[in-house]
Amino acid sequence: MKQLYEGKAKIVYEGAPNEVIIRFKDDATAGNGAKKASIAGKGVLNNRITTLLFSYLAKHGIQTHLLEQIDERDIRCQKTQVIPLEVIVRNIAAGSMVRRYGAKRGMVFAQPIVEYSYKNDALGDPLLNNDHIVALGLATREELEYIRGQALRINDLLISRFAKIGMTLVDFKLEFGKNAEGTLLLVDELSPDNCRLWDESQTSYDKDRFREDSGDLIAGYETIYERLKETV
Repeated sequence: MKQLYEGKAKIVYEGAPNEVIIRFKDDATAGNGAKKASIAGKGVLNNRITTLLFSYLAKHGIQTHLLEQIDERDIRCQKTQVIPLEVIVRNIAAGSMVRRYGAKRGMVFAQPIVEYSYKNDALGDPLLNNDHIVALGLATREELEYIRGQALRINDLLISRFAKIGMTLVDFKLEFGKNAEGTLLLVDELSPDNCRLWDESQTSYDKDRFREDSGDLIAGYETIYERLKETV
């Protein structure tokens, strides 16, 4: 297969017309790539969890790029032009909300916070507001309105899904792209790599275990996967 792109955690290959094959790697990074490691089995777990969550969202009306899971590491997806925005939804203060704004870790927000960052490693993924996004030609105001609505709908669905397995969705990151027909779709992945998940003691079951050296990353991811596959 012809490789189209390689990122920190995935490789994208050319597939059938208007399709791509996405392969999940075992690589783990934090701090914009400052911390790196290869963790055996991480890619397999992220592929399984992403497939479960994207399928769940699709059943509830969220359009995604996922077509099918091919094997333990690969998924077949619609080819999209990815909008270079990271859409972050925050329900509880953690991570950069604590570092940047001094919020107390664990503070529950009265309503979800939706923020955007420019998906650009060279610039350090800076935060953007709607005016920045429109001025830079990254998305239109109509597209941003749609993306925000989808992000909040996805948040509601994921909160409910994770609550069933005894987990709290603290925050998560989304990406969107346009397919060949110009339809905006949810793309990339949904896994503990880009979702913060806590149990009732605020113990992390996500990539913070790697970022903070706070526990066995694979054990955390396996817990999420095993619980998700056993519940509907």
